[in-house]
Amino acid sequence: MPQIEQLAETYSSQIFWLLIFFGLVFFVIGRGMVPKVMNTVALRDTQIAGDLAAAQAARDQANEQEEAWRIRENENRARAQGIVAQAKAVSATDHEARLAQAQTGVDARLAEAETRIAASRSEALAEVEAVAVDAAQDIVRRIANADVTTDSAQAAVKKALSHV
Repeated sequence: MPQIEQLAETYSSQIFWLLIFFGLVFFVIGRGMVPKVMNTVALRDTQIAGDLAAAQAARDQANEQEEAWRIRENENRARAQGIVAQAKAVSATDHEARLAQAQTGVDARLAEAETRIAASRSEALAEVEAVAVDAAQDIVRRIANADVTTDSAQAAVKKALSHV
């Protein structure tokens, strides 16, 4: 095979060019480009680390502000509840005073009405007694054909009404 036979003649020349090509690649890429890429990666890593630190600092500051806001809100809420409780107490006292005043008025009107009812009842009973006395005298006159005095008829009617 002729390809294998010429291998011994071209072997040293191929190794020479192989070493030159790999040397060139090593120096151009390995010594020239790789350090620049590594510097870029290192700069990027430090920038990312700085950004993460700034983000953490901003988060911590936001948490502190939120905590301060919560404390302030709780204080405001407590003050508002105190104001509401005080307003309720004042309102309840005012309401009780108005209710007591209204109750006094209602009691006075009720007492007045009871007095009028009692007077009306007394008048009505007096009228009923008068009518009953007249009716009793008239009944005795018609049935027994006798005259009864007003005093005796009135006494009989009062006695009969006391049982009712």
